[in-house]
Amino acid sequence: MGSSASKNKITDQDKAILDLKVQRDKLKQYHKKLQVVADKEVEIAKQSLAQGNKKKALVSLKKKKYQEQLLEKTDAQLMNLEELTNSIEFALVEKQVLDGLQKGNEVLKEIHKEMSVEAVQKLMDDTADAIEYQNEIDEILSGNLTAEDEEDVLRELDELQQQEVSVEIESRTSVPICC
Repeated sequence: MGSSASKNKITDQDKAILDLKVQRDKLKQYHKKLQVVADKEVEIAKQSLAQGNKKKALVSLKKKKYQEQLLEKTDAQLMNLEELTNSIEFALVEKQVLDGLQKGNEVLKEIHKEMSVEAVQKLMDDTADAIEYQNEIDEILSGNLTAEDEEDVLRELDELQQQEVSVEIESRTSVPICC
């Protein structure tokens, strides 16, 4: 339980965003209050007119106008807070993307250190040699010899026959010595 708090540290950016959102919420409450007051002034103006008190109705409409001006200012401040909050949040997302790209780049560099171009080329050459060697073995095992291989085999056969003939001649010409 206690370790989860250490995993999710609250940063200065988190605090700033929270402060902005708290201010936004306070402004929204203030906005509602101003709207209620403005609506109330309209009602007072209507009642005053109904009672024939034009002067009081005019004062109420002036108060309403003032409340509307405050509402406009509040709306502008709300817009500023929203824009700033969104900008900060987006900048944090961009920072996370940048951090991710940077870490990915570092990992890629480490991988490249482990496999140089020369090592990859040697591996590819060794692989090609091994494949070529295996193909030669496959050809020999399948009985499909190249003309050159066929000549080598026939030459080797001739050599073996010559050796056999030589051994036979030696065995015939050699006379056992007896006493």
